[in-house]
Amino acid sequence: NYGKTRNFPAIEGTSRLGVHFRFGTISIREKARKAVGLNDTYLNELIWRDFYSMILAHFPRVVDQPFREKYSRIDWRNREEEFERWRQGRTGYPLVDAGMRELNATGYMHNRVRMVVASFLTKHLLIDWRWGEAYFARKLLDYDLASNNGGWQWAAGCGTDAAPYFRIFNPASQLDKFDRDRRYVKKWVPEYETPEYPAPIVDHREARERCLEVFKEALNG
Repeated sequence: NYGKTRNFPAIEGTSRLGVHFRFGTISIREKARKAVGLNDTYLNELIWRDFYSMILAHFPRVVDQPFREKYSRIDWRNREEEFERWRQGRTGYPLVDAGMRELNATGYMHNRVRMVVASFLTKHLLIDWRWGEAYFARKLLDYDLASNNGGWQWAAGCGTDAAPYFRIFNPASQLDKFDRDRRYVKKWVPEYETPEYPAPIVDHREARERCLEVFKEALNG
């Protein structure tokens, strides 16, 4: 059921083996052999992990530089106060906030939510992907340099086979799609739907247009 359940953070729909792969207590090759012919979706995720390791080995500059060099021209806003609200899980976007609070409390974050919070930081707030990558490196129990770096560059649009810069996750629609009954959000954001919950730090539509303008100017310059 991995292919059907892996995107829903409120349920145990993923393998949760990242920590074991990170420290070598379970063999990735063994898991890959078992997945062949049985679960192509899971096998593809293991392939992505090795792919990012290959990228890091052949292009070590990606540790602190975008794989696609023209993305180095992006004029990031890098507002400290907005970064702090993102870190604390107080952006006013429930799925983003739940993910960050889960990370801070447990050292883990669901993969679907990782994509949403990374997209939000880099595109809604226009904060350098390296800030987010470094924060994840400090917090994730399953931290792997190649995978973390590759995931963040994918979210920011500057990595290999990255999400195009105009693909900007709408955190509200992602919430409706993957946590419809709000079980995940209510677990990590108990003040959700109360007066204590903060208003959105940015308007989605305005942030999206701002991001498109900044990226277009940098990439076409």
